[in-house]
Amino acid sequence: MTSPSLRTLTRPIVDENPITLQILGICSALAVTRRLDTALLMGASLTFVLTLSNVSISLIRSQVPRGIRLIVQITIIATLVSVVDQLLRAFAWELSRQLSIFVGLIVTNCLVLGRGDGFAMTHGIRASALDGLGNGLGYALVLALVGGVRELLGSGSLLGQPLLPTRDAGGWYEPSALLLLPPSAFFLIGGLVWAVRSAKAEQVEEAEPVPEAAQPVPGR
Repeated sequence: MTSPSLRTLTRPIVDENPITLQILGICSALAVTRRLDTALLMGASLTFVLTLSNVSISLIRSQVPRGIRLIVQITIIATLVSVVDQLLRAFAWELSRQLSIFVGLIVTNCLVLGRGDGFAMTHGIRASALDGLGNGLGYALVLALVGGVRELLGSGSLLGQPLLPTRDAGGWYEPSALLLLPPSAFFLIGGLVWAVRSAKAEQVEEAEPVPEAAQPVPGR
């Protein structure tokens, strides 16, 4: 039988993945997945911020008045994002430049603030840390899958290393330029959502009832 701690960690990776189930963090997923290395770095950055922000929020949850809890949470998240941004600039400048403003936009990522306010504010430090780590890994997994497919089929390489011999280099593979454009990430994520929900029927939302005024009138 799965322990509660292990369940908290693993549940967001597939069963309650923040992208495929909750449709959170889509903007950055569309923007940073042209290459696998930037997708991995973005996933690692968000996982770091999400885990530590959950721990910090849980640690002070009983001392924060409800009226200012969102201000405190955003301040904690923004501080951690600033730390990550400075570390990337110091040790991975080229990748940091390619990620552009999207590391800074982790502050506004609904996933980070949602887990902090919806989970860490009502749970202990250990559970909050596992929840943050699990949701971060689930987010990073989707980014890695999309980034890997886009880079491999869009340029014939993976992590900058040529894998498919392209025609420009005398090979047989013709890269798909469409996969290097941001809309391709939207289609790939949509296909992934469809695949996951086809395999897990419990993730499919029930159809909303049609308002009575909008229903067709018999005989017309």
